[in-house]
Amino acid sequence: MYTVGIITASDKGSRGEREDKSGVVIREIMEAKGYEVKCYRIIADEQHLLEEAMIQMADQDKVNLILTTGGTGFSLRDRTPEATITVCDRMAPGIPEAMRAYSLQITNRAMLSRAVAGIRNQTLIVNMPGSPKAVKESLECILEPLFHGIAILLGDTGECARK
Repeated sequence: MYTVGIITASDKGSRGEREDKSGVVIREIMEAKGYEVKCYRIIADEQHLLEEAMIQMADQDKVNLILTTGGTGFSLRDRTPEATITVCDRMAPGIPEAMRAYSLQITNRAMLSRAVAGIRNQTLIVNMPGSPKAVKESLECILEPLFHGIAILLGDTGECARK
């Protein structure tokens, strides 16, 4: 099965002042779907720290998928999309477009998400919302196509044919 890295972007979470509920939701859902969570980090909302964590997980840890949570809103500290764009070789705009379209059926605030998705080498990186509820809803929308996309990215044509 495929491997996952989880990055939570949160100043308070990185200082231990807030429990990371969204990262826990991602872990639970991904493990229930058979993915191996290989890395999990809570990072302050600093672009260079987020970039370093993504590069580490993609290049050294060689995870197939990085899911970030938080840092995709309008706050001055929200820099996750910028970090993702910086480290990716190619963008995958359909993934966050699908998440926003799905979420807009639930709340009109979904239009405020600046989430992006892209590819670094053979790792897909997807920005998720910061709230546990929105993370769950977004994963419901994208999980099946993500599996297929990762298989294609890795050249796993046998997996593509099975799904």
